[in-house]
Amino acid sequence: MKFRPLHDRVLVKRTDAEEKTSGGIIIPDSAQEKPMQGEVIAAGSGVRNETGKLTPLDVKKGDRVLFGKWSGTEVKIDGTELLIMKESDIMGIVE
Repeated sequence: MKFRPLHDRVLVKRTDAEEKTSGGIIIPDSAQEKPMQGEVIAAGSGVRNETGKLTPLDVKKGDRVLFGKWSGTEVKIDGTELLIMKESDIMGIVE
């Protein structure tokens, strides 16, 4: 893939949605909620502060992150559905 986010933006691929409940009931595609967890595919270089110094992002490629339900902009790159969001939309890193 040839895409590099700019500044404080992050490219995230959602994790796959659960297809069964813990009780074993299969959830149809139309009723599944989109997961609020994903993997960082690419991250921008950071943001410049008032003095012009570059502040790097806290997330990096490969991190598993949690984000808000309505965070980011959905895009399709190379046939894959991805999200582009600002680092501030990310709530945390799953370790």
